[in-house]
Amino acid sequence: MMVAGAKNAGGDADLPPPPPTIPSNLKPELLAPPKYSIMTRPCRTGTTGRGITLLANHFKVSVNNPDAVFYQYSVHMTYEDNNPVLPGMGIGRKLMDRLYHTYSMEFDGNKFAYDGEKSLYTFGPLPLHKLNYTVVLEESVSRPHETGSSSVTEKRMKLSIQSKTFNVEISYAAKIPLKPIALALKGADADDGQDALRVLDIVLRQQAANRGCLLVRQSFFQDDSRCITAVGGTGLSTVRGFHSSFRPTQGGLTLNMGTKFCCLFVISVVAYTCRHLSLFLLWLLADVSTTLILTPGPVIDFLKANQGVQHPRNIDWARAKRMLKNLRIKTRHHNMEFKITGLSQNPCREQYFPMKLRSDDGTTVEQTVDITVYEYFTKHRGIELTYSANFPCLDVGKPKRPNYVPLELCSLVSLQRYKKALSSKQRASIVGSSRQRPQERINSVTNAVRNYGYNDDPVLAACGISIEKQLTQIEGRVLEAPKLKVGNSSDCMPSDGRWNFNGKTFLNPKHIDKWIVVNFSLENCDTSRISRQLYDIGRKKGIRIEYPITLIEEQPQLKKQSPIERVKKMFEQIKVKHPTEPPNFILCVLPERKTSDIYGPWKKECLVDYGIVTQCISPPMKKNNRERELSEQYLTNVLLKINSKLGGINSLLATEHSGVVSLIKDTPTMILGMDVSHGPPGRSDIPSVAAVVGSLQWPLISQYRAAVRTQKVRKEMIDSLYKPLESGEDDGIMRELLKEFYKTSKCKPTQIIIFRDGVSESQFNQVLNEELDQIMKAYKHHQKVDELPKFTVIVAQKNHNTKLFQAGSPQYNVPPGTVVDTNIVHPRNYDFYMCAHKGSIGTSRPVHYHVLLDEIGFSANELQNLIHSLSYVYQRSTTAVSIVAPICYAHLAAAQVMQFMKFEDLSATSSSGRVSVTTSESIPVPELPRLHEKVRSSMFFC
Repeated sequence: MMVAGAKNAGGDADLPPPPPTIPSNLKPELLAPPKYSIMTRPCRTGTTGRGITLLANHFKVSVNNPDAVFYQYSVHMTYEDNNPVLPGMGIGRKLMDRLYHTYSMEFDGNKFAYDGEKSLYTFGPLPLHKLNYTVVLEESVSRPHETGSSSVTEKRMKLSIQSKTFNVEISYAAKIPLKPIALALKGADADDGQDALRVLDIVLRQQAANRGCLLVRQSFFQDDSRCITAVGGTGLSTVRGFHSSFRPTQGGLTLNMGTKFCCLFVISVVAYTCRHLSLFLLWLLADVSTTLILTPGPVIDFLKANQGVQHPRNIDWARAKRMLKNLRIKTRHHNMEFKITGLSQNPCREQYFPMKLRSDDGTTVEQTVDITVYEYFTKHRGIELTYSANFPCLDVGKPKRPNYVPLELCSLVSLQRYKKALSSKQRASIVGSSRQRPQERINSVTNAVRNYGYNDDPVLAACGISIEKQLTQIEGRVLEAPKLKVGNSSDCMPSDGRWNFNGKTFLNPKHIDKWIVVNFSLENCDTSRISRQLYDIGRKKGIRIEYPITLIEEQPQLKKQSPIERVKKMFEQIKVKHPTEPPNFILCVLPERKTSDIYGPWKKECLVDYGIVTQCISPPMKKNNRERELSEQYLTNVLLKINSKLGGINSLLATEHSGVVSLIKDTPTMILGMDVSHGPPGRSDIPSVAAVVGSLQWPLISQYRAAVRTQKVRKEMIDSLYKPLESGEDDGIMRELLKEFYKTSKCKPTQIIIFRDGVSESQFNQVLNEELDQIMKAYKHHQKVDELPKFTVIVAQKNHNTKLFQAGSPQYNVPPGTVVDTNIVHPRNYDFYMCAHKGSIGTSRPVHYHVLLDEIGFSANELQNLIHSLSYVYQRSTTAVSIVAPICYAHLAAAQVMQFMKFEDLSATSSSGRVSVTTSESIPVPELPRLHEKVRSSMFFC
């Protein structure tokens, strides 16, 4: 590479840019200050619980030059013809590195940090306000080369140099001082220090880029075979890397360093696919980022692994073409990289291309002949091909100028991100490979901080920043587990975050009569045996359960039909058996694969069209040709779900049972759990689903009702909490929940506690001033009053990078109930970390709770104990869950709806005649089918 012709334009770098102008079309009301601002931390922290000494993956940072100033410059890159260089082309860092190395004198020796796109940061100003450069990048490419001693020779390839010219304009944008960071650490508005922290994070990203790492937001992944783990049956791999970011805390500035696993498994995908608690808990114990990598190596090996075949002849080439497009490969015969544009139409032995034959001196083309790719490489290039003859070639050329290369000469280059959807088995495999025990995780991050030499980075050193190399020691507390009330007025004391119903009964068991069993499993599954076992275990748990009135087996010939058709045929059989009165409950036995395609259509038919409560189970496993008995624990877990769906209560908090929950017992209080689930990455046709659950039967806090709506793709803020119609009525989510609360509690709520999941810190103000505003409008509309209830708004974050370890026993996870509200928390805002659950595998991830508003006036002890208790009211399990139950229920409700909606046929889901929102003028968002009135108020999502 080389740089040529630097040209300078005059100007003083210390002159600020002109003040921004207010767009003329901006409405004046949008300029008004927000109604609510994020509350500050109360003076008193929590005191309950026993003390525990912990370690956190935060490394203390010293800023020895707090008066340092960064200068921000805008970078504009164009080709020689003035067409802009698009972000993501991968040449920005090459251009800037070459600029600096060649013209470091013009930078006055100032080191810089470049974000890879449009911003450059220097420590100290550049001498001029604007600089223009002409940059020439040179790279090796293949060019025709004619040689030979005969009268005509074939066209050959030779490495030659190709140059591309770019124009780079660097212009001053702003000053970014470090001083706001020091002020934020003292409790000032932290937003003022965000720009400086962003610059420091960019310095870390640049250092990782210089090491050749794959960058994914604030995470980086290195091409190290010791950190790469293959995912069986996919041709993909997970690669262990690290997340790094500077964070202001009560204890000072810290570097939050955590291990990350590069895999396609984000919270929206979990909510979309996961019906089983075990997989959801596995996700909570794994560090996950936003993509997988392709396993580097021969392309043919990748295709065989990805499609699960043993021999190339079994490869589905249409599927392979979709999979390979735009992937980067390196060729063995001349060690060059290309991007795959497609596959040849014919096999290598039959794929012809025109080859020019030239005279001895190479000046004239004597003739053009058609030759096969196989013949060219074997005869004219002298390369032996062992298996490519009968398979398509990779096309690495342009649409009108194909360039064919045999498969066996091509290998995938390393650290290529994979962004397509995965199967549930693949996701489970990824989660399993991403687990790290606490001690292993500690060793990983501490070794990284020591080995990456952050204190030697010239930009960090220039502003006096140094980073300690050991984990931060902090003090936490372990809250006592709440006592539970079960049947026969018995008490149940959880131990280590768990309890069971051995020798105990459910608190409020429902009578199960007029129920049937349907069997979609074509294995030899004895449904009568399953129903007898369920009957026996149900009686032990206090449930009056009768024998099923009908057992219906699917006809074997229906197996090849579509899932929707199979479900319809099953209901036809049910109607024949029960023509006048449908059953009250259906137990559905699905095929062994838990992610059965039948699940979605079956749930939709039951909950939307017929209003029948249903529970799906997988058939029993077989061992040595003998059917294994379903365990009592398995059947108890099934009965927990059934009883909850039918309106029963499995257990309550002892304080809840006696009506003495602090600050709730005397004041009608409604608890909301809110979440938005998004479709899989790359699916722009699947709208997001907003789910809100609201508590019922005050003063209870264990019973909930859900309301679900679709909204624009990838939209995080819920826009249907209040939805006024032209008729003057409200068709929003809150209307449903407020009506149900009044119906079950015989009063209106005068306090509302909101738990919001899935939003980032940059969206906190939107939660307060958009979503809360909708809730207030809905409350006024429904209650016909101007007086509003008191609100407490809490955001729960799982997708963060703070980990807690026991100082004395780092090989074990922190105990259930661990809470931290000092030292590593925000210096100004009201937040704390809580690990309510037991982490039996991997490393537990605490939930980061942010209190945005507290009009109710909880003390720190009251609020932390309430949140801890809400992790024990989850009706479908006998373990404390990591996050409050209302948020878990919101996840489940959204997941259930996404499962039974058929997004492939959008017209079918929007046939109700309702007005639909649109993501654009051409893409309508389908309205959800509303649940049948018989199940609308149930906990159908359990």
